Amino acid sequence: MNPAGKPGKTGSLMPVEVALARLLEMAEAAPIRERERLPLAQVQGRVLADDLISTLDLPPWPNSAMDGYALRLADWTGEPLVVSQRIFAGQAPQPLQPGTCARIFTGAPVPEGADCVEMQENAEVRADERVVFFEAMTAGQNIRPQGQETTVGELVLSAGTRLGPIEQGLAASLGCAELDVVRKVRVAVLSTGDELVEPGRALGPGQIYNSNRVLLCSWLQRLGCEVIDAGILVDDLEITRARLSELTDVDLILSTGGVSVGEADFLGIALREEGELTLWKLAIKPGKPLTFGHFRGVPVIGLPGNPASTLVTFALLARPYIFRRQGVKDVEPLKFPVLAGFVWPKAGNRREYLRGRLENGRATIYRNQSSGVLRSAAWAEGLVEVLEDRTLIEGEYVNFIPLSEVLS
Repeated sequence: MNPAGKPGKTGSLMPVEVALARLLEMAEAAPIRERERLPLAQVQGRVLADDLISTLDLPPWPNSAMDGYALRLADWTGEPLVVSQRIFAGQAPQPLQPGTCARIFTGAPVPEGADCVEMQENAEVRADERVVFFEAMTAGQNIRPQGQETTVGELVLSAGTRLGPIEQGLAASLGCAELDVVRKVRVAVLSTGDELVEPGRALGPGQIYNSNRVLLCSWLQRLGCEVIDAGILVDDLEITRARLSELTDVDLILSTGGVSVGEADFLGIALREEGELTLWKLAIKPGKPLTFGHFRGVPVIGLPGNPASTLVTFALLARPYIFRRQGVKDVEPLKFPVLAGFVWPKAGNRREYLRGRLENGRATIYRNQSSGVLRSAAWAEGLVEVLEDRTLIEGEYVNFIPLSEVLS
């Protein structure tokens, strides 16, 4: 069976791929063009604004890959060779004297005239300090050539690359002390609903603690965003309008709950009255009522209010949108096929993302997959993708998306 499978029918619901494509198109239509120049040590997690072009060859000269002896093959006839110089990393060697070898250490420049380095394990220094070589050697052996990694003018990192420790190290190897990066995405996070109470306060009748705010603010910070905590919106249309009107200097308003067609969903009403609202009704579970719209020109992504729904839709749809606004090309998380360690007997018309983990090479899932159970994600290592109109028996393939792929 094809590990990835094929999408099934979704009826009037929008397939996940279509929703993501539309989100990315809208992100590309509103790119963040402002940039800032930062010290190399401060660019981790940021997005490179310009192509990084090499201004030097790496390595800048041929160097030894081993501790050993540099020689000219034509000078070696099987007889011992005199050591004419010792070359350490960071030193500039003299040209190799004909008929001799040079003691050389890893990373040191190969002297002019040498075309081979033999490792010290295959050589022996005699009492008269001449060196005997025991094995046949070849030209270029154990020599890293000039420009092996990169040459002058070569593209090293493309604009839109998210910078991590490896990219920082590569930039440092080219002598870069600073880099131009795209400025941070400014995201306002708000929650909706009279039922929500911030942790630390006493719960009243019918109230619950607001976990989504903490989840999203922390997650956005890990993604390198500038977060504006817009708090909780009570169920009042005028207050909702007033709060949205204050959020003018942001790139995105990210809400949880309160965006649908219900008469008490005042955020949705405000968007329809003073902007635009697209209710996608996605073929995804959990997360069906995700919405994208604008309020007075400011993009708004309305995530479902249930915690697991918030997690799944942010990971798979909002996160790629945010990165594409900054010019990141590869925005979708890695997923790979694994064998199912569970049975899925009932096919659904929505693509399901089950909170699961890998045990003995097989995907297992949390016992309670309710969209209101965030504990399932704390237990999980990733999301198990079950395609539309599909049942599963143990041993069939499913796609697995590690949470580590979407959390940063």
